[in-house]
Amino acid sequence: MLSGTFGSLAAPLRRQLASTLRERVAGADADTRAAEIWGTPGPRWFTPDDPIWRVHQDAAMFVGGIRALLLQSLHPLAMAGVAGHSGYRSDPWGRLERTSAFLATTTFGTTEHAEEAIARVRGIHERVRGKAPDGRPYAASDPHLLDWVHLAEVDSFLTTYQRFGPGPLSPDEADQYVAQTAGVADRLGATTAPVTVAELRSRITDFRAELASTAASRDVARFLVLNPPLPLAARPGYSMLVAGAVSSLPGWARRRLGLPPKFVGWDWPSEQLGVLGAGVVRWAMTAP
Repeated sequence: MLSGTFGSLAAPLRRQLASTLRERVAGADADTRAAEIWGTPGPRWFTPDDPIWRVHQDAAMFVGGIRALLLQSLHPLAMAGVAGHSGYRSDPWGRLERTSAFLATTTFGTTEHAEEAIARVRGIHERVRGKAPDGRPYAASDPHLLDWVHLAEVDSFLTTYQRFGPGPLSPDEADQYVAQTAGVADRLGATTAPVTVAELRSRITDFRAELASTAASRDVARFLVLNPPLPLAARPGYSMLVAGAVSSLPGWARRRLGLPPKFVGWDWPSEQLGVLGAGVVRWAMTAP
Protein backbone atom coordinates (compact mmCIF):
# COMPACT_ATOMS: atom_id res chain seq x y z
CA MET A 1 0.00 0.00 0.00
CA LEU A 2 2.89 2.33 0.83
CA SER A 3 4.44 1.84 -2.60
CA GLY A 4 1.09 2.53 -4.24
CA THR A 5 0.68 5.75 -2.25
CA PHE A 6 4.21 6.85 -3.15
CA GLY A 7 3.54 6.06 -6.80
CA SER A 8 0.39 8.17 -6.86
CA LEU A 9 2.22 11.07 -5.22
CA ALA A 10 5.29 10.75 -7.45
CA ALA A 11 3.38 10.48 -10.73
CA PRO A 12 2.48 14.19 -11.02
CA LEU A 13 6.04 15.19 -10.11
CA ARG A 14 7.40 12.78 -12.69
CA ARG A 15 5.14 14.13 -15.43
CA GLN A 16 5.98 17.74 -14.52
CA LEU A 17 9.71 17.05 -14.56
CA ALA A 18 9.44 15.26 -17.90
CA SER A 19 7.48 18.17 -19.38
CA THR A 20 10.01 20.72 -18.10
CA LEU A 21 12.96 18.74 -19.44
CA ARG A 22 11.36 18.29 -22.87
CA GLU A 23 10.58 21.99 -23.12
CA ARG A 24 14.08 23.01 -22.08
CA VAL A 25 15.79 20.60 -24.48
CA ALA A 26 13.40 20.57 -27.44
CA GLY A 27 11.49 23.84 -27.02
CA ALA A 28 7.84 24.72 -26.58
CA ASP A 29 6.90 22.67 -29.66
CA ALA A 30 8.63 19.55 -28.32
CA ASP A 31 5.62 17.28 -28.85
CA THR A 32 5.12 18.43 -32.44
CA ARG A 33 8.79 18.02 -33.22
CA ALA A 34 8.90 14.56 -31.63
CA ALA A 35 5.86 13.45 -33.63
CA GLU A 36 7.59 14.53 -36.82
CA ILE A 37 10.90 12.85 -36.00
CA TRP A 38 9.50 9.61 -34.66
CA GLY A 39 6.19 9.39 -36.50
CA THR A 40 7.10 10.17 -40.10
CA PRO A 41 7.23 6.91 -42.09
CA GLY A 42 10.22 6.19 -44.28
CA PRO A 43 13.70 4.64 -44.30
CA ARG A 44 16.14 5.62 -41.59
CA TRP A 45 19.89 5.43 -41.22
CA PHE A 46 19.66 3.63 -37.87
CA THR A 47 17.41 1.24 -35.96
CA PRO A 48 16.61 0.73 -32.26
CA ASP A 49 19.14 -2.11 -32.21
CA ASP A 50 22.02 0.16 -33.20
CA PRO A 51 24.40 1.51 -30.53
CA ILE A 52 23.92 5.09 -31.73
CA TRP A 53 20.18 4.80 -31.08
CA ARG A 54 20.75 3.45 -27.57
CA VAL A 55 23.30 6.12 -26.65
CA HIS A 56 21.47 9.12 -28.09
CA GLN A 57 18.12 8.31 -26.52
CA ASP A 58 19.48 7.84 -23.00
CA ALA A 59 19.50 10.38 -20.17
CA ALA A 60 23.31 10.18 -19.97
CA MET A 61 23.25 12.55 -22.97
CA PHE A 62 22.40 15.36 -20.53
CA VAL A 63 25.74 14.78 -18.83
CA GLY A 64 27.49 14.22 -22.15
CA GLY A 65 26.22 17.48 -23.60
CA ILE A 66 27.73 19.51 -20.74
CA ARG A 67 31.01 17.62 -21.04
CA ALA A 68 31.13 18.16 -24.81
CA LEU A 69 30.66 21.93 -24.47
CA LEU A 70 33.45 22.12 -21.88
CA LEU A 71 35.83 20.06 -24.01
CA GLN A 72 35.03 21.87 -27.27
CA SER A 73 35.75 25.24 -25.68
CA LEU A 74 39.44 24.37 -25.36
CA HIS A 75 40.05 24.92 -29.08
CA PRO A 76 40.56 28.70 -29.43
CA LEU A 77 39.19 28.90 -32.99
CA ALA A 78 36.16 26.71 -32.28
CA MET A 79 35.52 28.75 -29.13
CA ALA A 80 35.77 32.01 -31.08
CA GLY A 81 33.01 30.80 -33.39
CA VAL A 82 30.83 29.79 -30.44
CA ALA A 83 31.38 33.08 -28.61
CA GLY A 84 30.80 35.17 -31.70
CA HIS A 85 27.86 33.45 -33.32
CA SER A 86 26.08 30.82 -31.22
CA GLY A 87 24.43 33.00 -28.57
CA TYR A 88 25.44 30.55 -25.86
CA ARG A 89 25.08 33.31 -23.23
CA SER A 90 22.17 35.32 -24.61
CA ASP A 91 20.17 32.31 -25.78
CA PRO A 92 21.66 29.11 -24.29
CA TRP A 93 18.38 27.20 -24.43
CA GLY A 94 17.89 28.10 -28.07
CA ARG A 95 21.32 26.69 -28.87
CA LEU A 96 20.52 23.54 -26.90
CA GLU A 97 17.23 23.13 -28.76
CA ARG A 98 18.93 23.41 -32.14
CA THR A 99 21.65 20.95 -31.20
CA SER A 100 19.25 18.40 -29.73
CA ALA A 101 16.94 18.69 -32.75
CA PHE A 102 19.86 17.98 -35.08
CA LEU A 103 21.01 14.96 -33.08
CA ALA A 104 17.48 13.57 -32.82
CA THR A 105 16.74 14.08 -36.50
CA THR A 106 19.95 12.50 -37.77
CA THR A 107 19.70 9.59 -35.33
CA PHE A 108 15.99 8.77 -35.21
CA GLY A 109 14.44 10.64 -38.13
CA THR A 110 13.89 9.58 -41.72
CA THR A 111 16.78 9.68 -44.17
CA GLU A 112 15.08 12.57 -45.97
CA HIS A 113 14.74 14.63 -42.79
CA ALA A 114 18.31 13.80 -41.72
CA GLU A 115 19.72 14.95 -45.05
CA GLU A 116 17.66 18.16 -44.87
CA ALA A 117 19.00 18.84 -41.35
CA ILE A 118 22.59 18.34 -42.49
CA ALA A 119 22.11 20.64 -45.49
CA ARG A 120 20.61 23.29 -43.20
CA VAL A 121 23.54 23.13 -40.76
CA ARG A 122 26.08 23.23 -43.59
CA GLY A 123 24.39 26.40 -44.86
CA ILE A 124 24.67 27.98 -41.42
CA HIS A 125 28.33 26.97 -41.15
CA GLU A 126 29.12 28.75 -44.41
CA ARG A 127 28.01 32.04 -42.85
CA VAL A 128 29.90 31.64 -39.57
CA ARG A 129 33.36 33.12 -39.95
CA GLY A 130 35.50 35.75 -38.32
CA LYS A 131 38.71 36.32 -36.37
CA ALA A 132 39.69 34.92 -32.99
CA PRO A 133 41.02 37.27 -30.28
CA ASP A 134 44.57 36.30 -31.32
CA GLY A 135 43.90 37.47 -34.89
CA ARG A 136 43.64 34.09 -36.55
CA PRO A 137 40.71 33.64 -38.96
CA TYR A 138 38.16 30.92 -38.39
CA ALA A 139 35.26 29.42 -40.32
CA ALA A 140 32.71 26.98 -38.97
CA SER A 141 32.88 25.14 -42.30
CA ASP A 142 36.61 24.43 -41.81
CA PRO A 143 36.90 20.61 -41.94
CA HIS A 144 39.60 20.67 -39.27
CA LEU A 145 37.39 22.54 -36.79
CA LEU A 146 34.48 20.26 -37.66
CA ASP A 147 36.76 17.37 -36.79
CA TRP A 148 37.37 18.77 -33.30
CA VAL A 149 33.71 19.47 -32.61
CA HIS A 150 32.83 15.94 -33.72
CA LEU A 151 35.60 14.28 -31.69
CA ALA A 152 34.65 16.16 -28.53
CA GLU A 153 30.98 15.29 -28.91
CA VAL A 154 31.43 11.60 -29.69
CA ASP A 155 34.02 11.11 -26.95
CA SER A 156 31.71 12.86 -24.46
CA PHE A 157 28.55 11.00 -25.43
CA LEU A 158 30.32 7.63 -25.37
CA THR A 159 32.23 8.30 -22.14
CA THR A 160 29.16 9.45 -20.22
CA TYR A 161 26.99 6.62 -21.54
CA GLN A 162 29.58 4.09 -20.40
CA ARG A 163 29.69 5.68 -16.93
CA PHE A 164 26.15 6.90 -16.38
CA GLY A 165 24.01 4.88 -18.78
CA PRO A 166 21.87 1.85 -17.91
CA GLY A 167 24.64 -0.53 -18.95
CA PRO A 168 27.88 -0.04 -20.90
CA LEU A 169 28.33 -0.94 -24.54
CA SER A 170 30.64 -3.85 -25.27
CA PRO A 171 33.98 -2.97 -26.94
CA ASP A 172 32.58 -4.02 -30.32
CA GLU A 173 29.42 -1.97 -29.77
CA ALA A 174 31.49 1.04 -28.74
CA ASP A 175 33.47 0.78 -31.98
CA GLN A 176 30.21 0.48 -33.89
CA TYR A 177 28.88 3.60 -32.18
CA VAL A 178 31.94 5.61 -33.22
CA ALA A 179 31.62 4.30 -36.80
CA GLN A 180 27.93 5.20 -36.97
CA THR A 181 28.56 8.78 -35.86
CA ALA A 182 31.28 9.10 -38.49
CA GLY A 183 28.76 9.08 -41.32
CA VAL A 184 27.02 12.19 -40.03
CA ALA A 185 30.34 14.01 -39.44
CA ASP A 186 31.54 13.21 -42.95
CA ARG A 187 28.32 14.55 -44.45
CA LEU A 188 28.74 17.77 -42.45
CA GLY A 189 32.10 18.31 -44.09
CA ALA A 190 34.61 16.92 -41.61
CA THR A 191 37.65 15.05 -42.83
CA THR A 192 37.56 11.28 -42.48
CA ALA A 193 36.04 10.68 -39.04
CA PRO A 194 37.32 7.91 -36.75
CA VAL A 195 35.51 4.57 -36.88
CA THR A 196 36.88 2.91 -33.73
CA VAL A 197 37.35 3.99 -30.12
CA ALA A 198 41.12 3.65 -30.50
CA GLU A 199 41.09 6.00 -33.50
CA LEU A 200 38.85 8.44 -31.61
CA ARG A 201 41.21 8.63 -28.65
CA SER A 202 44.27 8.91 -30.91
CA ARG A 203 42.74 11.79 -32.84
CA ILE A 204 41.94 13.65 -29.61
CA THR A 205 45.54 13.20 -28.51
CA ASP A 206 46.71 14.65 -31.83
CA PHE A 207 44.59 17.76 -31.20
CA ARG A 208 45.99 18.47 -27.75
CA ALA A 209 48.82 20.66 -29.09
CA GLU A 210 46.18 23.02 -30.53
CA LEU A 211 44.11 23.26 -27.35
CA ALA A 212 44.62 26.02 -24.82
CA SER A 213 43.32 27.57 -21.65
CA THR A 214 41.86 30.91 -22.71
CA ALA A 215 39.75 33.55 -21.04
CA ALA A 216 36.85 32.44 -23.24
CA SER A 217 37.15 28.75 -22.36
CA ARG A 218 37.39 29.50 -18.64
CA ASP A 219 34.37 31.79 -18.97
CA VAL A 220 32.40 28.92 -20.53
CA ALA A 221 33.39 26.68 -17.64
CA ARG A 222 32.23 29.24 -15.07
CA PHE A 223 29.00 29.79 -16.98
CA LEU A 224 28.15 26.10 -17.27
CA VAL A 225 29.37 24.99 -13.85
CA LEU A 226 28.66 27.95 -11.57
CA ASN A 227 26.20 30.30 -13.28
CA PRO A 228 23.79 28.31 -15.45
CA PRO A 229 20.65 30.17 -16.65
CA LEU A 230 18.34 28.19 -14.39
CA PRO A 231 15.92 28.98 -11.56
CA LEU A 232 17.19 28.14 -8.09
CA ALA A 233 14.82 25.17 -7.78
CA ALA A 234 16.41 23.49 -10.81
CA ARG A 235 20.02 24.02 -9.84
CA PRO A 236 20.48 21.06 -7.45
CA GLY A 237 19.49 18.60 -10.17
CA TYR A 238 21.61 20.39 -12.76
CA SER A 239 24.56 20.35 -10.35
CA MET A 240 24.41 16.56 -10.27
CA LEU A 241 24.74 16.46 -14.06
CA VAL A 242 27.62 18.96 -13.95
CA ALA A 243 29.41 16.91 -11.29
CA GLY A 244 29.22 13.86 -13.53
CA ALA A 245 30.40 15.82 -16.57
CA VAL A 246 33.41 17.30 -14.78
CA SER A 247 34.39 13.99 -13.15
CA SER A 248 34.44 12.31 -16.57
CA LEU A 249 36.76 14.88 -18.17
CA PRO A 250 40.44 13.94 -18.47
CA GLY A 251 42.75 15.65 -16.02
CA TRP A 252 44.51 17.73 -18.68
CA ALA A 253 41.19 19.24 -19.80
CA ARG A 254 40.15 20.05 -16.25
CA ARG A 255 43.42 21.82 -15.53
CA ARG A 256 43.09 24.00 -18.63
CA LEU A 257 39.50 24.90 -17.78
CA GLY A 258 40.36 25.84 -14.20
CA LEU A 259 38.22 23.00 -12.82
CA PRO A 260 39.10 20.80 -9.82
CA PRO A 261 42.00 18.45 -10.65
CA LYS A 262 41.46 14.74 -11.13
CA PHE A 263 41.50 13.31 -7.64
CA VAL A 264 39.96 10.02 -6.53
CA GLY A 265 38.60 11.39 -3.27
CA TRP A 266 36.70 14.12 -5.13
CA ASP A 267 35.81 12.16 -8.25
CA TRP A 268 34.05 9.22 -6.62
CA PRO A 269 31.21 11.22 -5.00
CA SER A 270 30.98 13.39 -8.10
CA GLU A 271 30.57 10.31 -10.27
CA GLN A 272 27.84 9.07 -7.96
CA LEU A 273 26.06 12.40 -8.26
CA GLY A 274 26.26 11.99 -12.03
CA VAL A 275 24.77 8.52 -11.79
CA LEU A 276 21.96 9.86 -9.59
CA GLY A 277 21.31 12.86 -11.82
CA ALA A 278 21.13 10.78 -14.99
CA GLY A 279 18.93 8.28 -13.18
CA VAL A 280 16.44 10.95 -12.17
CA VAL A 281 16.28 12.27 -15.73
CA ARG A 282 15.85 8.73 -17.06
CA TRP A 283 13.06 8.09 -14.55
CA ALA A 284 11.28 11.28 -15.62
CA MET A 285 11.73 10.84 -19.35
CA THR A 286 10.34 7.30 -19.31
CA ALA A 287 7.12 8.42 -17.61
CA PRO A 288 4.07 6.65 -19.08
